[in-house]
Amino acid sequence: MTNIKDIAKMAGVSVTTVSRVLNNHPYVKEVKREAVLRAMEESNYQRNINAVHLSKGETQLIGVVVPFSNHPYFGLLIEGIANEAVKNNYKLVLFQTNYEEHREMEALEMLQQKQIDALIICSRICGWDIINEYVSYGPIVLCEDSRGHEVSSTYIDHYKTFYKALEYLHKKGHHQIGYCIGRKSGSNSEQREKAYRDFITKVNAYFDPEYIFVDCFNFEDGERVVKSITKMSHPPSALLVTSDQVAAGILTCCKEHHISIPRELAIMGFDNQPIAKYMNITTLEIPLVEIGKKLFLQAINDTNPSHEKIVVKLIERQTV
Repeated sequence: MTNIKDIAKMAGVSVTTVSRVLNNHPYVKEVKREAVLRAMEESNYQRNINAVHLSKGETQLIGVVVPFSNHPYFGLLIEGIANEAVKNNYKLVLFQTNYEEHREMEALEMLQQKQIDALIICSRICGWDIINEYVSYGPIVLCEDSRGHEVSSTYIDHYKTFYKALEYLHKKGHHQIGYCIGRKSGSNSEQREKAYRDFITKVNAYFDPEYIFVDCFNFEDGERVVKSITKMSHPPSALLVTSDQVAAGILTCCKEHHISIPRELAIMGFDNQPIAKYMNITTLEIPLVEIGKKLFLQAINDTNPSHEKIVVKLIERQTV
C-alpha cells in the first residue's frame, strides 16, 4: 500500500507538504499541490481515515442507543438526532438494545475505546453505577432527568406531566383511572408510578392494581388491554396511555367491542404522533424531533453537563 512518504517521494516534495494537501491547507504552492494530487491518482492512494481520526482525537461518529428502532417514539428521536448530525457533518452509530444490558454496555465500551466521540442514550437500562464508570471517557447524554449526575440530559418532568394528566381526567369526572406503560422499571416509569400513587391518595380515588397495564409498546398491545378490561367487574372509566400507538390500538379494539369512547371509556395518549391526530385522540404533545436535536447538540457541544427540561402541551380532541 502506498503511504504518505511514498507520495512525497513521487511528487518530489516533503511529507509536510503532502500532509498539507491532504488537509486542504491554503498555504501550498499550486505546482506542488498538483504534483501531490497527480502522485495520489497514479498510485491510487487511499487515505487511512482511521489514522486521521487518531491524529485528531475524534471520529466524527456519535453513538445512539435505543431499545427499539421500529417504534415511532424512538424513530422521531432518531430523526431529530440525524437531522442535526447531517448539519454538523457527523455520522451516527445506532445500537438497538431490546432493553438488554449487555448491548448497552457494548455502546459504552465503544465510547471508552474512542471508537465514537459521544453517546446518546434514548432509554437507559444500565444502572447509574455502570454509567458513572464511563463518564470520563467522553460525553454521555440521556433522554431523562439526570440532574445530580455527571451527564447531560434533555428531559420531560414525567412526575409533573403524569400528575397533571390525572388531574385533567379527574376534573372530567373520572374517579376510576388506570394507566398503560411500557416497562415497569426505569427512571421515567418510576416517576409516573409515584405520580399515580400520590394522586390516588390525594383525591381518595378508587385503586385497583389491575388498572395498571405494563409491557404496552405497540398498537397490538391495545387489544390485550381491552380484553382485560372487558373481563373486569369494575373496569376503569379512563386510561392514561403512555404511547399514542397503544392508545390507537385501544380505541380501535373498543369500537370492535362496542365500547363507547369517551362515554364508557376515556382514552388519553402521549407524544401527539400523527396517528393521534388522525384518530382524534386526546394526548400530551412531546416534541420528539426537537428533543433529538437538543440531545445531539449537547453531545457535541457540552464541555460540562447541562440539563434542559421540555414543556409538554395538552392536545384536547375527542377521546376524553
